[in-house]
Amino acid sequence: RAALGWLAWPILAKKLWPKLKSKSRRAITSDEHAKIIAMEKHPERLAYYELLWETGCSQMDGANLQAEDIDWTTRVLTYQRVKLGVDSAHANISIGNRLAALLCTLPVSGPLFPGLIKQDSKERAAEFRRRCRTVKVHGVSLHSYRHSWAERAKSVGYPQRFAQAALGHKSRAVHEAYARAAVVICPPLEAYENRLPENLVAIPMTSEIATRLARTGS
Repeated sequence: RAALGWLAWPILAKKLWPKLKSKSRRAITSDEHAKIIAMEKHPERLAYYELLWETGCSQMDGANLQAEDIDWTTRVLTYQRVKLGVDSAHANISIGNRLAALLCTLPVSGPLFPGLIKQDSKERAAEFRRRCRTVKVHGVSLHSYRHSWAERAKSVGYPQRFAQAALGHKSRAVHEAYARAAVVICPPLEAYENRLPENLVAIPMTSEIATRLARTGS
């Protein structure tokens, strides 16, 4: 290989290498998710698919979640991505009402999905494909839930830094690739100028930020 220095000259110049085409992946739509949920009769798998929809975590991370990962005092779900290793930052997700209602139906100690945690990724993926075929949903996988979460977050104006942290994406480019198919409806500028929309969230200003702004005159 020329890249390793095994050859004095490359047989084919790098610019002439054929372009790699990655397999296209798409998000699961809300209608498709509703069909899957309506047809799934297994309680544990049903809750599992709902959790993937609400959190966007990977199928392996979701299956490995423990009841001890939930802090009900602060209403935060914390877990570390298996793919990134023990030195990676934890994902910390605030528990909304829908996720809270779901978590309350799961075990209060140990694995949240005691049956699914014993299966490997291929087994969970195969079962999901069977369910998708039943409801005639094609072209998706369990990983599509991550794409769906990213697109939904972008569509509603969820801050990208939060979405990137929630999905465990170190690279901004990777996260943008997940959310590339999102449809964003931009609010009118006048709504921001007049501070009218109810969905505008005021970010608390710490004393440190206030002091810094005062110094710079911004």
